[in-house]
Amino acid sequence: MKKILLLGPPGVGKGTQAARLCERFGVPHISTGDMLREHIARDSALGRRAKEFMDAGKLVPDELVISMLVERVSRADCADGFLLDGFPRTEAQAEALDVRPEAAPSAVADIDLDDDSIVARLSGRLVHPASGRVYHREFSPPKKSGLDDETGEPLIQRDDDKPEVIRKRLAVYREQTSPLKARYQKAAEDGKLRHIQCDGGREIDAVFAELAAALEQ
Repeated sequence: MKKILLLGPPGVGKGTQAARLCERFGVPHISTGDMLREHIARDSALGRRAKEFMDAGKLVPDELVISMLVERVSRADCADGFLLDGFPRTEAQAEALDVRPEAAPSAVADIDLDDDSIVARLSGRLVHPASGRVYHREFSPPKKSGLDDETGEPLIQRDDDKPEVIRKRLAVYREQTSPLKARYQKAAEDGKLRHIQCDGGREIDAVFAELAAALEQ
């Protein structure tokens, strides 16, 4: 059973790699956001409790998220494993997850990239608001600068793609996950799980090949 945790800062390409890894190993992609939305949509007991916190503008408690996670991994599609994305984010969450072995990761894939490169990646994104089409000034520019290819309407830069905002998001990520990364590196040294450190600055295919090969061992 492959219980994979995917770590990495915003803009490092986790979404792309998650989709490819799930297809490669035949496991579902589990994100906390998707779980919360599903439980709320079907009005489950866990969903109702989560909605109370969300409606009050509060974070959903870790123990509630873990209860949802344990329920999710008990389903038939997780018989061969799963890929976790977005949880745990902190050492406290990792500690809480470790006491639920059915949901704790057996392999941690850590994709990283320096902050300057991430800022260059994310700050180059342009969006067509009406359709959601995404361009990049360098990697996939529109045919006419600043205009959507299909409609000719102006493209925008989202507020969370502005360099100053990206750097703040990265600072929060580094602060929260630094102890978490050290925790999983120590666990790997102790033989408790596999830890893969991967350079996210390379081509998508190269990153995927390294991750897949390491996880197949």
